[in-house]
Amino acid sequence: MIPVGFRSNTYLEETVQRYRARLLQEANLDQLAGLPRPKLRQTLESLVTQMLAADRVILTQSERQQLVNLILDETVGYGPLEPLLQDPTITEVMVVQPDEVYVERDGRIERVNVRFRDLQHVRHVVERIIAPLGRHLDELTPMVDARLPDGSRVNAIAPPLCVGSIALTIRRFPARRLRLDDLVRLGSLTPEMAQFLRAAARARLNLLISGGTGSGKTTLLGAIAAHIPAEERLVIIEDMNELRLEREHVIYLESRPPNVEGKGEVTIRQLLRNALRMRPDRIIVGEVRGEEALDMLQAMNTGHEGSLTTIHANSPQDALRRLEAMVTMSGAQLPVRVLREHLVAALNIVVQTQRFEDGSRQVVAIDEVRGVGESGELQVVPVFRFERAGVDAEGRVAGEFRTAPEPPACLRRMRGYGVHAELGPLLAYWGEGP
Repeated sequence: MIPVGFRSNTYLEETVQRYRARLLQEANLDQLAGLPRPKLRQTLESLVTQMLAADRVILTQSERQQLVNLILDETVGYGPLEPLLQDPTITEVMVVQPDEVYVERDGRIERVNVRFRDLQHVRHVVERIIAPLGRHLDELTPMVDARLPDGSRVNAIAPPLCVGSIALTIRRFPARRLRLDDLVRLGSLTPEMAQFLRAAARARLNLLISGGTGSGKTTLLGAIAAHIPAEERLVIIEDMNELRLEREHVIYLESRPPNVEGKGEVTIRQLLRNALRMRPDRIIVGEVRGEEALDMLQAMNTGHEGSLTTIHANSPQDALRRLEAMVTMSGAQLPVRVLREHLVAALNIVVQTQRFEDGSRQVVAIDEVRGVGESGELQVVPVFRFERAGVDAEGRVAGEFRTAPEPPACLRRMRGYGVHAELGPLLAYWGEGP
C-alpha cells in the first residue's frame, strides 16, 4: 500500500513513472491513437483510476487528480509543459535548462516553478511534439521548427548547436485572433490610427509592417488583413502558418525546409512566384527575409495592389534600407535610384511596431512613402507617431500618440475607393471635407 500523500518530489516522480510504464504496457495506445485528444485522455484516465483503486492507493481527491494528470501528461501529453500550454494567459514558453523554464504573460517574461527530470526528459517531450510531423531532433538535425495541433509554433535547438542544453521555445496564439478594435482597447494604437489602417486596407494600399521579434507584427498583419473585402481572393505565404483569417477564399502556403539529404526544399520565393499564377487579388507574405523581397515588390507593382508583408527592422527608414539590400542580394542589377523608384512605386505605407520593456506592444509610427528626392534619398513622411515621455510610477512606458497636421497623399486614393468617410474625425483634423 502506498502511504498517504506524496512524501517528496522524487517519490512523486517515481510514482508517475511507475504508473506510466504500466499504462504503456496495458493500454493499446496504437489503437487509441485515432481518438480525439480529450477522448483519449478520458479513456486513459479511467484506466489509471482503476489501477490506483486496485493498488489501494490512499490519496485525497485532489492528490489523486494531480497524480492522474501527471501520469497522463507524461504518457500522451507534453509532460511538465502541459499545464503551461493549457493556461490561456501564457503566450510564450521558453525552456533554457531542464530546471529553468520561463513564460511570457501580458508581454512580461517570468520564471515558473516547472522542471524536467533531466536533459533526456526535455528531449523526450520535444520528440513527442515533432514525431507526428515526421521530424527528429538529433545530431544530423539539431534544429527543428514544428507546430502543435492548436497552431502554436515550436522551435527546438539541441547540441552540438546549443551548448550543454536543449533550448525549446513555444509561441502560442489566441484562439480568437485580435482585430484592430482589440488593439485599440489594449492601447497599442489610437482609434484614429485603426481607422486609417482599415481604410488603407480597403483602398488597396500596399503595406509593410516593420518591427523587432515579438513586437506584434504578425498580430497587426492579421488585424489589418481582416478588413480586406470578402469578395477578394487571397494567397498567404509563410515559413510556418501563423495567420488564420476568419473568412473564405483564402489559400495558405507554407515553405518547406530541405530533408536530411538536402533535398525537397521549397522556398518563400518559389511559393511567391507560383502564387502569381493562382490569380490572387492580393498576396500576403508573413515576412520577407531575403531575395523574395524583389518578387514581393514586383507583385505589389503589377496588379496585386493591397498586398501586405512584414520585415525585421527598427524604424520605417531602416525597413526600406533593408528591403533595398534584400533586392540587391537577389541579383537584380539596378542602379540605386531606379531601385528606390521601384520601392516607391510598390510601397505606400510603412507601419512600425515596438515591444517596450514593460511588455507593452505599440504601433510607434505609421509613415507614408512619398518618393525619391533630388539627391536620390527616399522620402518618407510621418502620418502618426508615438512619442515616448518616460516611465510612470508603476513602471509602464508613458507617451503620447501624435497625428501629422498635413493629410497624407494617399487620402486621394481613399476618396477614390469611397472609404475616406471611415477616417471620421481625421478628415476634419486635416481640414478635409466629407
